[in-house]
Amino acid sequence: MRGGRLLAVSDLHVRYAENRAIVDGLRPGSDHDWLIVAGDVAEYFADVRATLALLRDRFATVIWAPGNHELWTLRDDPVQLRGAARYRELVAMCRELGVLTPEDAYPVWSGPDGPVTVAPLFTLYDYSFHAPGTTNKEESLRRAYDAGVVCTDEMLLHPDPYPGRDAWCAARVTHTERRLAAVDPAQPTVLVNHFPLVREPTRVLRFPEFAQWCGTTRTADWHLRFRAAAVVYGHLHIPRTTWYDGVRFEEVSLGYPREWKPRAVPFQPRVVLPAPPS
Repeated sequence: MRGGRLLAVSDLHVRYAENRAIVDGLRPGSDHDWLIVAGDVAEYFADVRATLALLRDRFATVIWAPGNHELWTLRDDPVQLRGAARYRELVAMCRELGVLTPEDAYPVWSGPDGPVTVAPLFTLYDYSFHAPGTTNKEESLRRAYDAGVVCTDEMLLHPDPYPGRDAWCAARVTHTERRLAAVDPAQPTVLVNHFPLVREPTRVLRFPEFAQWCGTTRTADWHLRFRAAAVVYGHLHIPRTTWYDGVRFEEVSLGYPREWKPRAVPFQPRVVLPAPPS
């Protein structure tokens, strides 16, 4: 592959008309551009499908990792699957469209700064990013409920057939570690996850109690263990570039209109590779 860019977006939330207009305007800069979509496309199954189909028609390769919103089961969604069954149906839909998922062979970016293995992940969270002043899940959740800061996942993201979202997370982490360990050790990676792999990005949250729905401490060293050239994530709706242990982390979310409208810079996909100047 000559030329092209590895681009990334997340948290498109296309149920908002303003966000749909932005997505409608997303275009590659060349026929060789790839696009990472790091979760939270939409809540309704049909909206996820329509959006990914649109992007797949435009970009050479589209890579999707699920967010929490795609896993919600809303009462008026014709697709009433829950939990792992819903995730499997999303994967099947992506495969029909030619969109790559965490269950497919990891593609290798061979454009500028390649070759690099691009690994979409699905790890969920296990409440281990405890609320300040707490030391376990029960205390942390109690603090969040007392503060009135409770993620909608508690009502709409069902963990079936697992007993809880933390148990589903444990299974996903084990599965994903096994797959990442099998990547060619001579090759760097771009790790793509809806949730941040390390806790540090959550320190700037306005409501710190929300961090417990943002990841797991079990992935804290993955950017080092699995040779990340960059880590792509979303979920926080705080787009920015940060560095941890010398590794570049890119939060690539669009977010809700009330969040992005005050920004002076129009939304554009983040360039992951070729790496921008430090």
